[in-house]
Amino acid sequence: MTETTTGYVPPKVWTPAPSGGAFANINRPVAGPTHEKDLPVGQHPLQLYSLATPNGQKATIMLEELLALGHQGAEYDAWLIRIGDGDQFSSGFVKVNPNSKIPALLDRSGETPIRVFESGSILLYLADKFGALLPKNTAGRTEALNWLFWQMGSAPYLGGGFGHFYAYAPEKWEYPINRFAMEVKRQLDVLDRQLGEHRYVAGEDYTIADIAIWPWYGGLVLGNQYGAAEFLSVQDYKNVVRWAQEIAVRPAVKRGRRVNRVMGPEEEQLAERHSAADLD
Repeated sequence: MTETTTGYVPPKVWTPAPSGGAFANINRPVAGPTHEKDLPVGQHPLQLYSLATPNGQKATIMLEELLALGHQGAEYDAWLIRIGDGDQFSSGFVKVNPNSKIPALLDRSGETPIRVFESGSILLYLADKFGALLPKNTAGRTEALNWLFWQMGSAPYLGGGFGHFYAYAPEKWEYPINRFAMEVKRQLDVLDRQLGEHRYVAGEDYTIADIAIWPWYGGLVLGNQYGAAEFLSVQDYKNVVRWAQEIAVRPAVKRGRRVNRVMGPEEEQLAERHSAADLD
C-alpha cells in the first residue's frame, strides 16, 4: 500500500483511536446503553425526547404546526436530551431509539405505546396520524415523500461530512472540506432549481418536505449552520434564500425552533416544553 501525503496508512484491521474532534467523548463503535436511567413521562400522549439540532427541530416544528392547525391531540411534552453528556445512551432512551440518536418520540395515546425514531419517520407518522401537512392524493403524497427522503439521504453529507470537517474536526484538511463543499453546493443547486419552479419544495403547498429540509438547508443559507454562509456563497441560491426566509417567519417555526434549545440568545431558549404557555 502506498503511503498517503498525510503519512497515514490504514491498518489491516481498524481499532479505535482518539480523534480529538468535537463530540469525540461520546463517539463509540458499539450500540446499546451505557447506564441505567428511565425517561421522564409527562401528561400528554406524545412524549418527545430531543435537542434543538436541525433533526430535533423537525419534530418540534411539526408538532407546533399541527397545533397551529387546531390538532389538539398534538399537544406534547418535550424533554431535553443533552447529547454532549451522553443522555442518548441511557437505558430508557435506547428502548425508544436503539440507534441512540435524537429526536425520539413515544406515542402513548393508544393501549400500547408506539415508539417512533428517525426524524423522517416521525414526520411521516405524525402527518398520517393527524391527516395534515402531507397531500392525500397519490401524486402529491409521492412528491412530498420524494423530497423527504432526499433530505434524509442528503443531509449526512452536509452535517456529518461538510459540517464535521469544516467546523468540528480538530484540524482543517483541504481534501474532505473541498469534497463535501462540492457536494453541498450541488445539493443546494438541486434545491434551488426545484424552488425556482415551485413556492415550496414539493409544490405549491407547505408539507413535511419543507419541515424536514428547512432546518438543514434553510439554516445554512440563513447563516445559522457552521458559519459557512460566505464560504459556500449561499447568496447565489436565490430561490433557496427566498424559501428559507418565508418559512422562518411562520409562527409555528419560530416556536418549534426554541423547544429543547439550550444555546444561543437566552430569549430563544426553552430547555423543556410541557404546555403551549411555556412558549408564550
